[in-house]
Amino acid sequence: MKASLINQNSANETLIRELYRIAEVQDSKGFTELFAEDGYFWDVSSGTKYYGQDIGKTVDIFATAFPDMHRELYELYVLEDENTVIVELSLNGTHNGPLQLASGTLEPTGKTIEVPCCDVFKIENGKVKSFHCYNAGTILLGQLGVF
Repeated sequence: MKASLINQNSANETLIRELYRIAEVQDSKGFTELFAEDGYFWDVSSGTKYYGQDIGKTVDIFATAFPDMHRELYELYVLEDENTVIVELSLNGTHNGPLQLASGTLEPTGKTIEVPCCDVFKIENGKVKSFHCYNAGTILLGQLGVF
């Protein structure tokens, strides 16, 4: 596989843009339906992998904690193999609800976040096989005043 990146309009780019659109409207069921049966979501910063219907929890957790959550997409790249999509973005919102973390629940702070993130997707047969989310967890917690 060549490692060079191309910016192009492809079916897989369209799929990933739709995934973000569905997350924006907080449709956890629709989000999950875009994944392959054996697909998964890995929140790298927390070390948590989600499979099956649990994939939708990733949308629900952020929708609860940040009801105004917006994912600002900066760059979207499709590898030449067209089965890998990489997205640079930020997660933006106001912490107005409880945030479920691996270590417990963080009660609302009313603070806003703008957290850098890089997502890497593998696509198979028009579905998301894997979604690795590299969000800057320490920046998120710092912006919420945890540190």
